[in-house]
Amino acid sequence: MPLNPQIEAITDRIRSRSTERRTAYLDRMRKAAEAGPARAHLSCGNQAHAYAAMGADKDALAEGRAPNLGIVTAYNDMLSAHQPFENYPQIIRSAARAAGGTAQVAGGVPAMCDGVTQGQPGMELSLFSRDVIALSAGVAMSHNCFDAAVWLGVCDKIVPGLVIAAATFGHVPAVFIPAGPMTSGLPNDEKARVRQQFAQGQVGRDKLMEAEMSSYHGPGTCTFYGTANTNQMLMEFMGLHLPGAAFVNPGTPLREALTAAATERALAITALGSNYRPAAQVLDECAFVNGIVGLMATGGSTNLVLHLPAMARAAGIELTLQDFAEISDLVPLMAKIYPNGLADVNHFHAAGGLGFMIGELLDAGLLHEDVCTVAGDGLARYAQEPKLRDGRLVWEAGAECSANDRILRPASDPFQRSGGLKQLSGNLGQGVIKTSAVDPARHVIEARARIFHDQHSVKAAFRAGEFTEDTIVVVRFQGPAANGMPELHSLTPILSVLQDRGLKVALVTDGRMSGASGKVPAAIHVAPEAARGGPLARLREGDLLRLDAAAGRLDVLEDGFAERAPVMADLADNQTGIGRELFAAFRASVGDSTDGAGVVV
Repeated sequence: MPLNPQIEAITDRIRSRSTERRTAYLDRMRKAAEAGPARAHLSCGNQAHAYAAMGADKDALAEGRAPNLGIVTAYNDMLSAHQPFENYPQIIRSAARAAGGTAQVAGGVPAMCDGVTQGQPGMELSLFSRDVIALSAGVAMSHNCFDAAVWLGVCDKIVPGLVIAAATFGHVPAVFIPAGPMTSGLPNDEKARVRQQFAQGQVGRDKLMEAEMSSYHGPGTCTFYGTANTNQMLMEFMGLHLPGAAFVNPGTPLREALTAAATERALAITALGSNYRPAAQVLDECAFVNGIVGLMATGGSTNLVLHLPAMARAAGIELTLQDFAEISDLVPLMAKIYPNGLADVNHFHAAGGLGFMIGELLDAGLLHEDVCTVAGDGLARYAQEPKLRDGRLVWEAGAECSANDRILRPASDPFQRSGGLKQLSGNLGQGVIKTSAVDPARHVIEARARIFHDQHSVKAAFRAGEFTEDTIVVVRFQGPAANGMPELHSLTPILSVLQDRGLKVALVTDGRMSGASGKVPAAIHVAPEAARGGPLARLREGDLLRLDAAAGRLDVLEDGFAERAPVMADLADNQTGIGRELFAAFRASVGDSTDGAGVVV
């Protein structure tokens, strides 16, 4: 089907808005590419240092005729999703040798686990870690020894940080290689139920620990559809993975075959051959629009509303909240994956997964098909799925129909006619709300405000029994300039309890919620943030607020609000300890959340 004219118009608007920035970016990438393969310009001493530890590959590297891959890895075993990467360099080096090339670990990047830091001081470094990852990857690639790069990362800030770096080195081809989700454990809804029981004192810590350990139980990404798995979806919709690579479990023959194939593909698309596909060519306006379409069709993480603008800026492209909102209005919600439903990503993959979804969206005219991907020209190849046939990796036509319409539906019969992400604006600023898991009866909340300056105070008020009526909980001074914009996901269980008690409740914050935010209405990323004198700083306890997701409004209904002086908060306790003092320069220079809360872009 021809491309939807409204999708085409949004893409044209992004292209026009980005003309100056994108032209300058492509000019830089063209000059870097014209300089030729990087190693040709290194001195013999430079090269000797680079190859000294490479053993049997030293001669091939010194001759300089075989393509050399740089491996940028986010391996650690603090993240279950990244633990499988421990052995990937060995697999990649072996596959590269077999294909006539070489591969080196160019460098590692930090990768923090938001599950470990959730509700803890370390979470205040989480968003900033994205920019640290981009900087670290930049250092790795600065050795200038690589004809292509393979990027090993999965989780929340890691993939966006790596994409920012890959775009910055956009003259170098870039293939992203995932590790896949852990096998299904304790169902996510059962885990959530135990969390709520613990919040109410109905079960002890032993039962909570048992539930958590049964849910997060092995190597691979957490199986709910949070930011990590949204990232993996995005890499397919944007053409940076091999088709069908996202949700194959770790430690399987297919997973290893895909890793080897990604290596071979990276070697095949360097400037040394006839099929040069630099990252700058893949990361164009159409790729980012396709990524946003995927975000809406799957009901993905709100964190990507922050990350995609930052990633795009690194490629010379400017995205706005309006782009997200308008695409959301056009794209049907085709998936129900926890927290939007009961299924996990393994169930989604088994029902037809991304291959079925991409095929459906292409048929509906909602995706750009004529794009450059690492796998070849055209997005249609991403409607295929990988299979092992007699030990050989092949791609076959993906599912033509959903194997479970409670999890995955066609574009013509979706769960919702829109993607469920709304832009909010009003006299409290700009923000976003994800409504795909929120009961429509709760899309409009009008209630008095309770004002807090940290999430721990909200929990204390809950324990003291202070929430007895409809309430909009405002947690301010949680933006990037205040304390790094931590996720406030640890508030989800208690807000869910209040809602289950029959109260109308909502959250309003200049901070973030987890990619797993769910059934409680949450107006997040509100900007300008309170620490910079934004409207949230003028709110008072008991002000009447109205959150209207249907109309896209966020307002305080009090006379004289605009004339109030903003309050100031003592943020010293949120800016020291657990390494937070190291990020003072980041807090001082970070951009607004509406622009991606970037430091390096």
